Amino acid sequence: MTDTTINRPRHAWSIPGWSSEKASNDPHAREVWCYTDKPSYRGGETVQVFIHSTASSLTLRVIRDGKTPRKVLDRVIEGDFRQVTPVDAYARGCGWAQALGIDIDERWTPGFYLLRLTAAFPGETLETEHYFVVKAARERQSAVMLLTTSTLAAYNDWGGGNSYRGSLEDDGPSAELSLHRPLGRGFLSKPIGAPRNAHNSTPPPGWVPRHEVYEWAMANGYSRHHADAFWATYERPFVVWAEENGYAFDYLTQWDLHFDPTALDGYQCVVIAGHDEYWSWEMRDVLDAYLEDGGNLARFAGNFIWQIRLSADGATQVCYKDPRLDPLAESQPERLTTLWEHPKIKRPSASTMGLAGIGGCYNRYGTTTPRSSGGFTVYRPEHWAFAGTDLYYGDVFGGAPVCIAAFELDGVEYGFRKGIPYATGEDGAPESLEILAMAPAVVGADDHWNGKVPLGAPAWEVADLLQVAFGPNPPEYLRGKRYGSGMVASFRKGRGTVFNAGTCEWVNGLIQRDPYTETITHNVLNRFLYPTEA
Repeated sequence: MTDTTINRPRHAWSIPGWSSEKASNDPHAREVWCYTDKPSYRGGETVQVFIHSTASSLTLRVIRDGKTPRKVLDRVIEGDFRQVTPVDAYARGCGWAQALGIDIDERWTPGFYLLRLTAAFPGETLETEHYFVVKAARERQSAVMLLTTSTLAAYNDWGGGNSYRGSLEDDGPSAELSLHRPLGRGFLSKPIGAPRNAHNSTPPPGWVPRHEVYEWAMANGYSRHHADAFWATYERPFVVWAEENGYAFDYLTQWDLHFDPTALDGYQCVVIAGHDEYWSWEMRDVLDAYLEDGGNLARFAGNFIWQIRLSADGATQVCYKDPRLDPLAESQPERLTTLWEHPKIKRPSASTMGLAGIGGCYNRYGTTTPRSSGGFTVYRPEHWAFAGTDLYYGDVFGGAPVCIAAFELDGVEYGFRKGIPYATGEDGAPESLEILAMAPAVVGADDHWNGKVPLGAPAWEVADLLQVAFGPNPPEYLRGKRYGSGMVASFRKGRGTVFNAGTCEWVNGLIQRDPYTETITHNVLNRFLYPTEA
């Protein structure tokens, strides 16, 4: 394990003097913020909207987002919207009084909706946005997009804190995070071409890295975590591509899975895109049961790694990461909010998803494998997912500058037989798992600059996490781990099938119209949605 006493370079996102967005409690400040009471609704229900603004007149717009955004509500609201915000709102919630309710018209199409508020001040106009999902009632699409709302909650740093930094106690991660607060700028919308968490240029010798994602965020007033999670970076571009190609989805949040065991009933396929890092025990139960009963999972996502809990009212997400701090350590050890691979949880990541975040990690992210291909090397070209691609054994698809194998990836422990990779199973990987393609990955960045250059994902961080989670005796396959592999894989789970792309940046192949990534995505969706035609 890495020596935790050495002088370490700071994270790129921990640049001194860069504050997160928050309400000022200054009655003269120009600001507007909002949030909703929950993330999803059905037709006929009412969205409770909580607003803080020093403007007395606001323009409210509600837009169903996707390939062709459609405005369903546009009106002016007036009143005294000033509220007092506690300093620990990131953990305890803002506690604002409800400002208005929006009745969900039963004629509104199920989908992902943006709620935008505009405040006009002399010489300046400010805008904020939140979101909600309108769920299908009776008539359903064949596929449902499962939104990565737990990962959003973990990275949202509005109010100062998230699962990585900003707590009032020590500026470290906050174990509790409230869903009753606004979102940092950039999680829901941002300009086309905003930097992504993918290092798509191949650096020359003697390179000193920069962090374009953070530089851009600081220069343009976005959350430093804008590229780490959710709709604007991941799900939206996937949905735009899908709608352009004739696919239609219903929408659910992970919050829905947690509280409704029947949430996935009736769907042929669940689709996940992007950064999919945090799940609760209840969420996994629902997905596992769905797959065992014959459902299908098309996961174009990566980084499955942490167990979380949600409070009984669904307003607070809990993740201690350090199991020694979790108050349920003794009474309910299987619910520890730490790595799924913790021996007391006994539910390894790969048993649901086939792959695990701890088995892969980083590629083409800052200083991690900065000169790798950025794509996946094919090992089972005969698999149905590669039909019509003209890909051969050893071919690379999605490589630089597209870089679909980038940021955070999932994998398993593996070995080779006659040139073909196989899962060893020591980390809980299912016996039926087929590793289709691979990309090198590392647990984090090594410091080549003696602490002078901020690192996006320092290797010592993962070493520390393993030390905290497992103590001095981690499982053999994790002992001294530095390298792994991101993977594209498929397996049977009960009567269902899982395709797992194992990377956060798969969607960039769709954005950049990489023909291999597009064809594979078509193959997966068509096989799961139209099985008689596949």
